[in-house]
Amino acid sequence: MQIRHKIAGGDFTRAGNVASAVKKVLQQINIDHKQSKRIVIALYEGEVNVVAHAYSGVVDIDIDSEKIKITIADKGPGISDIEKAMQEGYSTATPQVREMGFGAGMGLSNMKRNSDFMNITSIPGEGTTVELINFIKPDAN
Repeated sequence: MQIRHKIAGGDFTRAGNVASAVKKVLQQINIDHKQSKRIVIALYEGEVNVVAHAYSGVVDIDIDSEKIKITIADKGPGISDIEKAMQEGYSTATPQVREMGFGAGMGLSNMKRNSDFMNITSIPGEGTTVELINFIKPDAN
């Protein structure tokens, strides 16, 4: 199963809509609640990162019997130092984003913590792509 959603940068009123829609799909296909929760948290964090930092983005989700692969690709300023960006608490969010309760510098680390695999590629001045994979565990209860 493949799912695609677009994300508008700066649109905080819709931040989380993609994660909510995917949560419903995961429930419909009977993905274990614990696994689903991890996937939705990682996706939500990625979605908010696009809204907070980029002009636009696309989320592609590929679900098969063994894994769920999420690719979040944005057009934005990119990440100049991925290693630094992965440090908990490090953020380039604007003061306005922080006033709304976002930009605490936990997004990327929460994405990594809630995924079995994470890869980030970024070109400063062009954008960032984050690949997340969660393997479906048959006996996760």
